[in-house]
Amino acid sequence: MFSEWQYYVMRAIGRGIRHLSYPTVISLGRRLGPLVSRIMKKQYDRAIFQAVRGLECSEEEARRIVDELFCNLGQSALEILYTPNLNPGNISEYVTLDHPERLDEAMKEDKGVIILTGHIGNWEWLGALAMYGYPASTIVKNQANSSITRLLNENREGMGLEVFARGGNEMIIAARALKRKKLLGFLADQDGGFHGVPQPFLGKMSSTPKGPAMFAQKFHSPIVPVFTIHDENHRTHLAIGEIMHFEDTGNKEEDIASMTRKMAVLTEKFIKEHPTEWLWFQHRWSTEPEDIIALQKEGAVKDSEHTAETDTK
Repeated sequence: MFSEWQYYVMRAIGRGIRHLSYPTVISLGRRLGPLVSRIMKKQYDRAIFQAVRGLECSEEEARRIVDELFCNLGQSALEILYTPNLNPGNISEYVTLDHPERLDEAMKEDKGVIILTGHIGNWEWLGALAMYGYPASTIVKNQANSSITRLLNENREGMGLEVFARGGNEMIIAARALKRKKLLGFLADQDGGFHGVPQPFLGKMSSTPKGPAMFAQKFHSPIVPVFTIHDENHRTHLAIGEIMHFEDTGNKEEDIASMTRKMAVLTEKFIKEHPTEWLWFQHRWSTEPEDIIALQKEGAVKDSEHTAETDTK
């Protein structure tokens, strides 16, 4: 019941935001961000610590970066409430595309397209691709607060995105989207858990999710990096990268790990080029790589024992 109340309050605030001019929304959002950073003291301090380590910079420089990050987050929060004002007729006034020909070329392969993205800029406005006419879909994680999930999914679907909830069989979900020649977006900058690929990421060993590489291997779909950033006028810009293809050497697990590492290196490079856009306080390094390696060894031992048992029968 309380959750329902929250949803309607957010919608009411959103109606007020949508009556403002977009420059006013930007200005208010960027003023809101620093106020939020004072409330989110724990996250603010974590962001500074992780920025110092990841960028090998001074604490003073990290503080400047994180302060600007919160300005961007404040803007993005109000933009999310402003989203229902966007439509295919006006989308170019709010979101611009860099190198759309790369997406067009990937679409011509007729195998669907895997969109590699992350918690960079206003990633919710990546749905602008649908308003530009691309058949876009995404696999999303439900938020802890169901009201926020409902609000975000309504905005996503309003932009034309087909939304799949994480938690089901993701291989089936991916097959459904990619076989229908859709774009399928993945936020691939999160902790990959015990089944991720261990590798260095922004100054510390981490676990990287291998879902995009697995789907590229399974469906032979091209991968296109697309990251959202704010330009010099604080408008959202989609930076579309070069097409990537899965390289199959015959060793499936090694090939998936190699592709996953390439995508993580590319993401890391983009973050370093646009450090004020990335969500520095997220729990990106929760899984210890030693635990992943131990789990993989345990699995290899069990496979070996199963093979030996089968051979003796």
